[in-house]
Amino acid sequence: MNYMMQVGNCIVGTELLEEDFLCNLDSCKGHCCVEGEAGAPLEEGEAELIEKYYPKFKKHLREETIKEIEKFGFSVIDKRDGEPVTPLNKGKECVYTIFENGIAKCGIEKEFLRGKIPFRKPISCHLYPIRVKKLSDDMDALNYHFWNVCDPARKYGCKKKVKAYVFLEDALVRKYGREWYNELLETVEAYKKETEFLEHSEECE
Repeated sequence: MNYMMQVGNCIVGTELLEEDFLCNLDSCKGHCCVEGEAGAPLEEGEAELIEKYYPKFKKHLREETIKEIEKFGFSVIDKRDGEPVTPLNKGKECVYTIFENGIAKCGIEKEFLRGKIPFRKPISCHLYPIRVKKLSDDMDALNYHFWNVCDPARKYGCKKKVKAYVFLEDALVRKYGREWYNELLETVEAYKKETEFLEHSEECE
């Protein structure tokens, strides 16, 4: 059962502490960039950052997705919740997706990893499998999202004994800061003392 606890200005589900997770692109082929009904949610200012650095990472994109960007723009409004998201390529993968050796990756992130731009990718992508829900202006809820395309990440995390909150350290520090993440670690230690769940060794499938 998923319980909620407060860490700084966030309500955190215990599944984030309990679940194993470690991306394994060789197995999943980056399907999180391809599957789904909408693009990646964008925080305030991210669409402008994408537009700003587009000339830098455009060279990594395919002609068909460049045409989609030029047609629909750098972001669109999701019809379900009215929030900005990345456009999709003909209703399929995110327009910023590139394919390398059959694996879907982020064209924005490729340029970031080359040290050419300071913006890595939308924070919603970086934080996955966390889904952030805004509770108020100064309070977020962090929920672990189960998606079958990430089954390889759960199995690999189990094999390597990596919990989701550990895998997501860089993303969580980027979003909330090092001090917040250190508080999360303290919360994990307190939670361990209260339950044997994290210490329980399950067989990896």
